[in-house]
Amino acid sequence: MSTDATTTATQLLVQANVAHSLKVESRDGDQVGSVYALMVHKGSGRSTHAVLSLGGFLGMGKSFYPLPFELLQFDPVRDLYVVTIDRRMLEGGPSWANNAPVFDQAYADRVASYYGVNSANLSAG
Repeated sequence: MSTDATTTATQLLVQANVAHSLKVESRDGDQVGSVYALMVHKGSGRSTHAVLSLGGFLGMGKSFYPLPFELLQFDPVRDLYVVTIDRRMLEGGPSWANNAPVFDQAYADRVASYYGVNSANLSAG
C-alpha cells in the first residue's frame, strides 16, 4: 500500500476552551471582550492564538476573532490581556459567528497576513 503525498491537510491547531475566564482590554483600558479559547499547535504543544469573544448579550450574538499571541500582552497584576492593536483593526479581521473555520495552514496564513505578522511564528517553532 502506498501513501499519497497530496492528502488533504489536517487541522493545524486544536482548540482549548477557557470559558471566558480571561478578560481582554484595549490599550486605552476599555473592555474589549474575553478569551474564549486558546489555539494549541498540535506538533509543538505551543499556544499560537487566542480566540477572542466580542459582543453579544447573554451568550447570543457573539463573534469570535483569532488573534496571534504576539498581538496580546498579559497583565499579571490585573489578570487580563491587553490587545496591542486598534480595536477597529481587530473587528475588521478574520472572524466567525456560528461555524468556526478549519484552522489549517491556509487559514493561519490568512490571519497572519491580515495582522502583518510572520506566519512562521505561528507554526511549530
